[in-house]
Amino acid sequence: MTKAKAPRKLLAFDAARYLDDDEAIAEYMTAVLETEDADLLLAALGDVARAKGMAQVARDSGLGRESLYKALAPGAKPRFDTVLKVARALGVKFTAQAA
Repeated sequence: MTKAKAPRKLLAFDAARYLDDDEAIAEYMTAVLETEDADLLLAALGDVARAKGMAQVARDSGLGRESLYKALAPGAKPRFDTVLKVARALGVKFTAQAA
């Protein structure tokens, strides 16, 4: 009689675990911006913020930590100036080019 193997548990994918340098963050944000999906953009900003440390990003952006979490929550509709403050605190700059 063979012993049944315990099922392996998979960890949920967390992009923040892989955003460990500025180049990786820039590539990630560029790919997200190309989707033109506002909800995905907020999620990506949240991923980068978690990678850099939410408390530090809150301080650098001038937002309270709770306000930062709310602004980046799924379904949130933050003001554009809030998005820019967060991006600046993350070291991310949005650029435009002809379509």
